[in-house]
Amino acid sequence: MSDAVSTRPEAAIESADVIVVGAGPGGSTMAAYLAQAGLDVLLLEKTRFPREKVCGDGLTPRAVKEIDALGIPTPESEGWIRNKGLRLVGRGMRLQVDWPDEGAFPAYGLVRTRQDFDDILAQHAVAQGARLLQGVNVTAPIVENGRVAGVEAKLLGEDGRATGEKATYRAPLVVACDGNSSRLALAVGRQKREDRPMGVAVRAYYTSPRTHDDYLESWLELPSTNERGEKILLPGYGWIFGVGDGTSNVGLGILNTSKAFGKTDYREVMRRWVATMPPEWTFGDATMVGDIRGAALPMGFNRTPHYADGLMLVGDSGGMVNPFNGEGIAYAMEAARLGSSVVADAFGAAKNGGDVARERILATYPDVMKQALGGYFTLGRHFATMIGNPQIMKLAVTYGLPREDLMKIIVKVMANLADPGGKSATDRLYTVLTRLAPNA
Repeated sequence: MSDAVSTRPEAAIESADVIVVGAGPGGSTMAAYLAQAGLDVLLLEKTRFPREKVCGDGLTPRAVKEIDALGIPTPESEGWIRNKGLRLVGRGMRLQVDWPDEGAFPAYGLVRTRQDFDDILAQHAVAQGARLLQGVNVTAPIVENGRVAGVEAKLLGEDGRATGEKATYRAPLVVACDGNSSRLALAVGRQKREDRPMGVAVRAYYTSPRTHDDYLESWLELPSTNERGEKILLPGYGWIFGVGDGTSNVGLGILNTSKAFGKTDYREVMRRWVATMPPEWTFGDATMVGDIRGAALPMGFNRTPHYADGLMLVGDSGGMVNPFNGEGIAYAMEAARLGSSVVADAFGAAKNGGDVARERILATYPDVMKQALGGYFTLGRHFATMIGNPQIMKLAVTYGLPREDLMKIIVKVMANLADPGGKSATDRLYTVLTRLAPNA
């Protein structure tokens, strides 16, 4: 662990311009941009780096674009595994679709474990001037006159246990990047919206010769057998991503639009699916590294407003996961980039106009996010509802997968790689549909 990211918090009142809670991709990206803008930023992280997070570890070209914008190099010599596109598996068919190469996004994706990735982003934020405090378990917001004015926290030792010390951190703006459960958002009454899709994903690492793969692999159906040995399909959709370190990340997800949601032992589904795979891939209990772990996927802006009364939501705390494909990293980083611009403008305005001027600009953040992703996420919500019906999914796989040109369009839309200013038919259709869809 580098000295830059191992700062020991003191049990005292500390202040900053902005407090960012959670040093995941959204939090570290926000902290980096704000520090570059000259603001004093406290980045508070409950755990200590390096630390593991449940994720597929796959980064689409949309995420790569955000990494590039931050100025983080991604050479293969330093463990960044490049991929050419997406391999789709279903109905006994396999189709490889390359990522679009049209200029709006890089023509490649990446794979990097969250244990490495989050640490790299946090170190980058510190290098830009952010103050990272690890072992800080934020327990509640400080609310004064109806506004969030800081946070209270318990301090944790190197072993992750509470030391008995408490700390107070104060700032005119707190950014919640504290995940799906978002203690801060809940404390001020921002509950999850029931009219938004939710997913659950589980994953495990296996030592495997498939560790090097030029494509991210997506299984549109999960085959298995029942007690009588008859072939059946399990609920959900799966992935296999080669990590390049001797292991593969294998996982599956299921949406709450499926009748099986909440009634399924997802780890058992995973084991049964993996058991159907070719033995030469060596996916099984004997080659599993660690445990099967799960996480919730909050989709389609399932918690709003994204800003009010001194508290801004970024990433999973604001439900910024793509309903089409379950991707969250790109959108957390994009929200952080867009949000940091709003915050920098707001603090600049406050130099002459005071708190009122700052608040007026901060209040534009929800509309900024709606304009950027609202229409697309609305389309994604309808898509999630449709594919929750197994008959519709069966028809889509049976008649769509054999048509390569059609699948190229679908992959481009599902990964949100269309260029709003592009001239292709797909780009123009994307622009029309996202403009027509409500930005709600």
